[in-house]
Amino acid sequence: MPLQKTIFKPGINREGTDYDNDGGWFDCNLVRFRKGRPEKFGGWLKNTDNSFLGTARALHPWVSLGGIKYLGLGTTFKYYIDEGGEFNDVTPIRSTDLNVTTFAATNGSAIITATDTAHGAVINDFVTISNAVSLGGAITATVLNTEHQITSITTNTYTFVASATANGSDTGNGGSATDAAYQINVGLDVYVASAGWGANNWGEGTFGSANALSNTNQLRLWTHDHFGEDLIINPRNGGVYKWVENNTTNTRAVELSGISGANLVPTVALQVITSEKDRHLIVLGADPIVGSARTGVIDPMLIAFSDQENDLEFEPTTTNTAGSLRLSSGSSIIGAVKSRQEILVWTDTALYSMQFVGPPLTFAINLINEGTGLVGPKAAVTGPQGVYWMSYNNFYLYNGTTQTIPCSVQNYVFSDINLGQSFKINAFTIADKNEVGWFYCSESATEIDRYVIYNYAENLWFYGTLSRTAWLDAGIENFPRAVSDGYLYQQEVGFDDDGSPMTNVFIESSDFDLGDGEQFTFIKRIIPDLKFLENDNAGNVNIVIKTRNFPGESLSTNSINAITETTKQAFVRGRARQLTLRFESDDDATDNKNLSIGWRLGATRIDVRPDGKR
Repeated sequence: MPLQKTIFKPGINREGTDYDNDGGWFDCNLVRFRKGRPEKFGGWLKNTDNSFLGTARALHPWVSLGGIKYLGLGTTFKYYIDEGGEFNDVTPIRSTDLNVTTFAATNGSAIITATDTAHGAVINDFVTISNAVSLGGAITATVLNTEHQITSITTNTYTFVASATANGSDTGNGGSATDAAYQINVGLDVYVASAGWGANNWGEGTFGSANALSNTNQLRLWTHDHFGEDLIINPRNGGVYKWVENNTTNTRAVELSGISGANLVPTVALQVITSEKDRHLIVLGADPIVGSARTGVIDPMLIAFSDQENDLEFEPTTTNTAGSLRLSSGSSIIGAVKSRQEILVWTDTALYSMQFVGPPLTFAINLINEGTGLVGPKAAVTGPQGVYWMSYNNFYLYNGTTQTIPCSVQNYVFSDINLGQSFKINAFTIADKNEVGWFYCSESATEIDRYVIYNYAENLWFYGTLSRTAWLDAGIENFPRAVSDGYLYQQEVGFDDDGSPMTNVFIESSDFDLGDGEQFTFIKRIIPDLKFLENDNAGNVNIVIKTRNFPGESLSTNSINAITETTKQAFVRGRARQLTLRFESDDDATDNKNLSIGWRLGATRIDVRPDGKR
């Protein structure tokens, strides 16, 4: 029998079984499709020069009028602005207590107990001490007068770990008349869906006590947008703050409502976003105005917007364009993104379009669709073809109308996803590859561990395992950037994992047979068609043959063959009714054989023949 050319259908299809997807691909990891052909995913490079504290779930780039590139980065603990590769802490100060804090140290311990009545801190908060005097011995003024992270709390005291261990002379109170500057309360690294037991930091409250939802017991999600050169930031369920570019990165962001000239600025919010065309600051989930003041309590369906060109003026008058509007479908605003000449706003059940129409209404709001809610605040992204988002059980595209995106891995994704942590889902684009995707938590995970990608130019899907808690496509920088484990990564750089071979890279076909499996198939030779994308390095790809006789049987691995650039053919032996081909990178990191090696599959030919019926 002549050689059989195998060109599998592009994309991964998991909607049926691995047998009924004849001639297609069924499983993969760290492999994408380009022009219908599978190839290895782009690599990444970690920036180890600087790191940040907490889990980052928000990135925002912008450029000043002076050409300075900035990157805003919000984490569980802090907010940073990256300038020139250095993370600058601009986290707002919640309160400053003057001349009231005292300290106590215990011999042989580095734990310091601070007393400050009604300090308002929570565990993991940061406090900066100044003007303290030495407790004596190792606990000097220098040890005390710095930033500390709080490790435990009571109503009037808290503890932190000093950089030195106390000795006998340190025991007792000391350092009176000191100042303490408390940064805004940190948030959680886990999503809590509702109030009740467990809806707060560990150790707070009595056993079994319930807590109302607040910015301190929610997954810390930041939204941010630049207003001119300045940056407006908001921790979900928290305050609205502004970082002024002219003040440099040595200064912290400050509460917008506390700036001189501020008038009825919202004090809490679910999200902030700016309207590019007409220069309004838009606050979603703002606290309403009652009488002559804001209530300080979020209205989850209220949208407030500032006067044009003035982010400090929110009082609606006949002489300005400030105002507000309230959505009706759903129970809470989940998220919003900017699109072409409109802002799309999702509640938990519906999609709205918000458009600038000018005075007297300023903005018009139109219900686009119901039943297409957003699964999480970061689960929508604007791409070249429109706005893409993930709902609770489907994927959608909006480009003037709402469209369901047919998905060949829909069951695979939504049958193994932790929707309890859906607020961690983040959407991303890789425009030069025509890709839009989502990072999400698998069912047994509480942190991001998977991605699913849609190639909108070729209308196909694929997926894999990778942890990235936030992502920025190329634009201001030449490469996409992402964050994970306290570091910033360059993505799509080479083909390795930060200088090491990328492991567990594979793509596997569905089962195929001869004559619908009526006869056994014998395979004895493979002629690979494989292109290495980095020809200056010696690498290899393994071709794995798996067999079984019936769809219900487990696959058996018959042979593994290392294919290099010079491989002409590989002789194998396999006999079964059904065959599966798997292409995988050499995972042996000891010889670095596939370091920086990319590969692309073509049309593999297989020497097969019928081999009897039993």
